[in-house]
Amino acid sequence: MQLGNFSVSLAVKDIAASKAFYEKLGFVAAGGDQAGGWLILRNGETKIGLFQGMFPTNLMTFNPGWDGNAQPVSEFVDVRDIQAKLEGDGITLTTRAIADSAGPASIMMTDPDGNVILIDQHVPRAK
Repeated sequence: MQLGNFSVSLAVKDIAASKAFYEKLGFVAAGGDQAGGWLILRNGETKIGLFQGMFPTNLMTFNPGWDGNAQPVSEFVDVRDIQAKLEGDGITLTTRAIADSAGPASIMMTDPDGNVILIDQHVPRAK
């Protein structure tokens, strides 16, 4: 199953301090809105998101419909189809997408060790 672009989303206490720290590790801002409490940073192909006040914990994030540069791709597995497959396989979701919707949507789940996984699709369902 293709889940799309991958990044680690970090729940940070001070986005400016976190940005400064990761810049020292070679990351550069690649998107987001620092004043709005979120930034995407890149170091080569590695991506991390800094999110202040948005998530209670760190999480793994997948973005169906996006490539590694957050650009739309023409073919991808829609988040609603991923949802149906996961639920069919017995995975309990903590948040669900509206099954008959067509716009951007997301789902969340927690793995057996308590790690949170977000599948966050920012593009409409492929036609």
